Formats: sequence, C-alpha cells, structure tokens
Amino acid sequence: MRRQKPTPQERSGRVPSSQKPRADVFLNIPYDKPFQNLCLAYISGISAFGLVPRATLEIPANTRRLDRILKLIRGCQYSVHDLSRVQLDAKRPATPRFNMPFELGLCVAWASTSANTHTWFVCESKAWRLSKSLSDLDGTDPYIHSGTVTGVFRELCNAFVGADRKPTVQQMQRINRDVTKNLPTILRQAGTNSIYTARAFKDICVVAIASAEKNVPKPSARRRLKR
Repeated sequence: MRRQKPTPQERSGRVPSSQKPRADVFLNIPYDKPFQNLCLAYISGISAFGLVPRATLEIPANTRRLDRILKLIRGCQYSVHDLSRVQLDAKRPATPRFNMPFELGLCVAWASTSANTHTWFVCESKAWRLSKSLSDLDGTDPYIHSGTVTGVFRELCNAFVGADRKPTVQQMQRINRDVTKNLPTILRQAGTNSIYTARAFKDICVVAIASAEKNVPKPSARRRLKR
C-alpha cells in the first residue's frame, strides 16, 4: 500500500487549529448554595469559548491540598477569580473566607515568575469594592457582573475578547439552559444534592462543553459564514 504524502501540518509539526487541545481555566469561586446559579453561569460561559473549566473541587481528599492546587494552576492557561464573597461566614465561628484571595495570589505569582503564559482575571459583583477589600490590586480593573447570570456572561465576553471563539450572550444562555435542564439528572447520578462535588462538577462541565459544540460556531465555520 502506497503511503500518502504528509500534510503541510505534518511536515511543519504544527497541529491544525481544529485539533488543538482545549485550554484550561482555573475557576476560583465561592462554593455555597447562594452562588450556585453564578457557578453554573461561569461553567457555561467558559465552555462557550472552547475552554475547559477546572476547580479545586477536582482535588482528591487524600492528597496534600496546596500541592494539588499549585499543580492545577500550573496546568491552566487562564484563571478567573470571583472575589464578590467578602461577607463573614454565618456559621460559627463567624469568619471571612480567605481561599479566593489566597488562590488569586498563587496565580499572580505563577503568572509573574513562570516562563509559561498565564492570564488571570478578577471579577466582582460591586464596583469600587475591590479597592477597599484588596487594595494591592489597585490599577487592576475588575469585571463587575452585578451578581447576575447575564452579568457573568457579559463580563466573560469582555475578559476573553481576544479568544478565537466569539460566543454571544444569547449562545451562553442556551448552554446554561442545557446545563440547568440536565442538572437534576447529574445530581441524582452523582448521589448528591450539591454541585460542589468532584463528580457533579465534572459532569456539569461535560454537558456544558457538549452544548457549546452545538450552539457556538467554531472560528473556521464563522469565517465561512461571512463569505
């Protein structure tokens, strides 16, 4: 059997854009019931850009947590940090939550010292509050989502404006509806009532990515439509 000639991509060693692996996004958000709708919005919106949401929820309980967080961050090209949860936790003892700003600090340090490219984004629900809660970030403009699902979609569009895929807010909403529709089945099959478990989070991402493939044209398809 005669061997076919190598393609230009094979000769150059380049991977065609349609076959490039998806970039991962480290998602740093509160894990509580009031934030559930915004968490699903982040997963849906990030998936719409052809990216893969990742979170500390995936970290096994039998490993040293900080080491796994660092490993997870190093494997992500982007990170999104929601610092809108600045209230004291109502559970005794009443305490602030430091995980989100701490993990933001890890990502900032990684982006500053690593030879690999890492881009981080900060989101908030209220304008001007970040300058008080984390003044070391003065000069960094946070993305203000106003605590709404549509606001999350809008600000993700602004943050990832340079991405190859250009999903609309309406396309993100369709993905989010698919995720919400499948959520009861996902939770039942995972044996939980919380989205903040490793299995539930992974299955939600699978549904969101599949819906994004259906609802958001790939860059090459979009270019063909414009001709």
